[in-house]
Amino acid sequence: MSVEIFHNPRCSKSRQTLALLQENGVDPVITEYLVSPPSKERLTEILDLLNMKPRDLMRKGEAEYKENNLGDPALGDAKLIQAMVDHPKLIERPIVFANGKARVGRPPESVLDIL
Repeated sequence: MSVEIFHNPRCSKSRQTLALLQENGVDPVITEYLVSPPSKERLTEILDLLNMKPRDLMRKGEAEYKENNLGDPALGDAKLIQAMVDHPKLIERPIVFANGKARVGRPPESVLDIL
């Protein structure tokens, strides 16, 4: 089974989720999404896997969210997705991919049901 985690080593929830995967015998592919951000196409696929709208996957407390007025309800999905591509810090973390599914690791245990 191939498992991937969108990981930020500075994030405690991301570290906890990675540790939980490893404790369960999973050696995931680690993608540091801040270093290698997803493309617009990959982010669209991720949103589909998560069954989420772009704003649902955004970290609304980040300065980039406020500075770019991303809370404006008039902004369409394409603009929000582009904002996450341009500012990957806006993407909620961690995200685990396994078995054709994805989960946000908040709480970390939520990823176990896709393994």
